[in-house]
Amino acid sequence: MLIEQLIFTVISFAIFVYIFFRMIRHNDTTYVVILVAEAIGIGLNFLEVLFSVKLNVLLVILKYLLSIVLPLGIIILEKQGIKLFEVVAIQKAKMYIFFGNNKKAKQILLDLLEKNANSYKGHRMLAEIYDLEGGMRKAIDEYVQAIDLNKKDYDSYYRVAELLNILDKKDEASEMLFNLLNKKPDMNKASELLGDILIEKEMYKEAVNVYQNALRYNPISYELNYNLGIAYTMLNDFQSAKVCYEKAAEINSLLYNAKYSLAEIALIYKDLEEAEKRFLEAIEEEELSADAYYELAKISLIKGEKDEAIRYVNTAIDIDSKKIVGKVKKEPIFIPIIARISIPFNLEDVHEERKEKLQKKDIKAKEHLERMSEITRNLSYNDIKLLKNDASGRKKDLQKDDMQREK
Repeated sequence: MLIEQLIFTVISFAIFVYIFFRMIRHNDTTYVVILVAEAIGIGLNFLEVLFSVKLNVLLVILKYLLSIVLPLGIIILEKQGIKLFEVVAIQKAKMYIFFGNNKKAKQILLDLLEKNANSYKGHRMLAEIYDLEGGMRKAIDEYVQAIDLNKKDYDSYYRVAELLNILDKKDEASEMLFNLLNKKPDMNKASELLGDILIEKEMYKEAVNVYQNALRYNPISYELNYNLGIAYTMLNDFQSAKVCYEKAAEINSLLYNAKYSLAEIALIYKDLEEAEKRFLEAIEEEELSADAYYELAKISLIKGEKDEAIRYVNTAIDIDSKKIVGKVKKEPIFIPIIARISIPFNLEDVHEERKEKLQKKDIKAKEHLERMSEITRNLSYNDIKLLKNDASGRKKDLQKDDMQREK
């Protein structure tokens, strides 16, 4: 018993001295809690020795836990690079964030990084706070430092690219996303964002490559198939676009952008029945309904169904008069029925606050398809056949390019 107490005293005192000098060296009061816990354990041992008191099992376990197990555990963790003051600081910062005191959380993290500039968690958490507060440039700086410390922090890579894109630094965002996809090619949201940027920069062939590579990892993604359709649309490869839009519509039948695009492509190829079917599906989407009814009115006029055309165009005007009336006045096809169209007397008195829900890429592709359907309306069926053959030839060229890249 005496030997056990002697060994305990020597070991516990040695650990106490080690941690005390570590606290002095690092000037870190975090260790005070550990020293107090050790002192309690050592005090229990002295109580047992000085007063010849036999501690019960629970107190003996507590004595060893406080004086040897806990401090030794801290020492082992620090040897593995997990520093006590960092763990405590992170937990304190989380607590302040939970209670909405971001200012105090930031100060704790800044103090942590002053002591240890290589704290990955410190940089990452500070970046998230700056990000939440709208300090995008500061957030980027902290995310980048976190990435330098943890090369597999792909979420930070992506967030930096997002923030650069918001700041209109498209080239830097693209470079960041290309690097990210080289490391993690199956990260769909990175492919989607990079594709969006490339479409905005009118780099459509590059966008096609990005979406095709992403589809290798997730072929049943609505967004990837739909976005690839947009890229092909802007390249005037309507046959390939049609395949992509059909796949997207099959994956998610409740999203109607792909169906509207399929309707416009059907118009380009003079397939009025298919176009009518698709536009009737697209009217379910509030943002597309006015345009869909307007296009249905044009189809009805082409088919000679004037009463149906009047009903459709008046419905479109009821939904969005400011948009549709202007289009009707510019479109010669409505001249024979213009007297029966319910055009508001003064559009300035029509108060419509319609928030645009479509993204820029959606609007871009939609307007392009609408222009192309107008351009091709007066083409003969032979011209349309040539257009299809030309699209098929381009598709084969793209497939050859893909095969060469794979080699």
